[in-house]
Amino acid sequence: MPADSSFHEYVKELFAGVGPIQIKRMFGGAGGYADGVMFLLLGDDTIHVKTDDALKAELREEGSGPFVFTPQNGPRAGEKIDLGYWRLPDSALDDPDEAAIWGRKALNVAKAKAAARPPKKAADVTKVAPKKAKLAKTSAKKTKR
Repeated sequence: MPADSSFHEYVKELFAGVGPIQIKRMFGGAGGYADGVMFLLLGDDTIHVKTDDALKAELREEGSGPFVFTPQNGPRAGEKIDLGYWRLPDSALDDPDEAAIWGRKALNVAKAKAAARPPKKAADVTKVAPKKAKLAKTSAKKTKR
């Protein structure tokens, strides 16, 4: 069993008051999801919650800070990037009721941000159709032989 499995189970239990939580591994950490949106960022046994400006202010008052990613290579190498997640206050780490309050706030922020994004473009069927037609012709020729 990977070491982070027990941490992931702890996170699910801690945020049980929010509802069912799914943990999905990504890069060097994981994301916590509810209702189809990611509202938790997990890494190095630390829990970060999705924020907006108002929630950042609340978390700052609790002594929390942002998760800052610094790419090691690529066009943004060395740049400090705030991904919009802030550390869960220490007082909530042993208090499922408090964690659920922060979790619901973060989930509301994540849902609002997801709703504000433009919808993903559907695949253009006209670009796919000629390939399918060509495959059908090729198959028909092979069948005649």
